[in-house]
Amino acid sequence: MIYGYARVSTQDQNLDTQIEQLTKFGVDDIVKEKISGVSKQKQQLDELLSKITTGDTLVVTRMDRLGRNTVQLLQLVEQLRERNIHFVILNLGIDTRTPTGKFFLTVMAAFSELDREMIKEKQRSGIKLAKQKGKYRGRVKKYTDKHPGMNHAIELRNTTDKTVKEICAITKVSQAAFYRKLKEIEEKEGIQ
Repeated sequence: MIYGYARVSTQDQNLDTQIEQLTKFGVDDIVKEKISGVSKQKQQLDELLSKITTGDTLVVTRMDRLGRNTVQLLQLVEQLRERNIHFVILNLGIDTRTPTGKFFLTVMAAFSELDREMIKEKQRSGIKLAKQKGKYRGRVKKYTDKHPGMNHAIELRNTTDKTVKEICAITKVSQAAFYRKLKEIEEKEGIQ
């Protein structure tokens, strides 16, 4: 089955051009949606993705119909590939049913990965420079020694037989933070 997905960002825009292109391609079923591309939840698209099966094809007129950024698109394409669902982007001539289409998406994925790595490297360099200048302090700790919830959680741990889960529910302290604090206390006691 060949499914088409047509989306516009606002209610006053129309889908006629997309529907015409999808119909011309030979799509069996067109799913239409009027929702912003930046929205993480696209109900009609999500429903389509849940019903589409192995061997089916998803067709869009342009890449940005599925999402605003390359990362979103590539994640979706990877999900489709894992489920053996083909993918077609009409304006780019990409069709994963062909070797060339698969190659092009692989190249796009590589560029996306390179871009992410370059951003991370730039961030690491900025942090290193800020540390050298004494301006980088890292994330502010939420649970300091003066935090009443954490102190109460430690007190409960020492004076009751409640589980960590129960203690965290009572004190509203995250379990991860509580375990970190317990480890810190154990290390301090081990040194002394």
